[in-house]
Amino acid sequence: MTVSIALVRENAESLRPPRSLWVSFPLGRPLGVPNDAAFQRRVIDAALTLLGRKQGPVLEDYGEDVPNVPTDNTPACPVSFPSDDSSWHGRLTSELAALQPWYEIGQSRRGGRTLVGVSDSSIQDVMQRLAEDLDNQQLPADLVWFKSAIEDAKAYYLEALTAQPGDYDQDALYQTLWHDTQFGAGLRWFYDQFAADDKLSGFAVIVLPREALEERGEEPIRRSKDEN
Repeated sequence: MTVSIALVRENAESLRPPRSLWVSFPLGRPLGVPNDAAFQRRVIDAALTLLGRKQGPVLEDYGEDVPNVPTDNTPACPVSFPSDDSSWHGRLTSELAALQPWYEIGQSRRGGRTLVGVSDSSIQDVMQRLAEDLDNQQLPADLVWFKSAIEDAKAYYLEALTAQPGDYDQDALYQTLWHDTQFGAGLRWFYDQFAADDKLSGFAVIVLPREALEERGEEPIRRSKDEN
């Protein structure tokens, strides 16, 4: 018997795992609030409760949202992102160089823990391969690698952006990631290309989450339950 915590509802609806708890938390935060053990325990308890369901698939909504963080308590973004380089390789390389010291500070502050590493590629290799596809205006050839690679990149950016101690406004963090960074601009290009391809349109929802699309005034693409 298995149970999963889903951050992207469209993925859970399509993949239909045996038991899934959908949470309205930002990507990379499946248990919600960092350093809030009581909140995290409630999420885990709600997920484990689904193991008692005799038949599946089960997709249930978690009833709590992440508490809001006062914006005056939010640390300032440690880097600036504008770049006038004409190539994606130049822009993403510069952005990664600016973030690297902050990522290392954050990793040290967390005792060496990181969510980066699911792709088995270094973050430098991830950004280089993404930049090559963007500069060549082509979709990635290996979609399995691409999915894990962009998750690594998202985790790297967010861990760098939260390197300074303090409480963070998750909405503001994701606003920065999706709309202020060159990486976010690249993901928006990939999303548009996947969305325009009849055979690959279902993959678009993996690239950009609901929140990023709603901020652009768009409706997320929904995969049918029959799609893999």
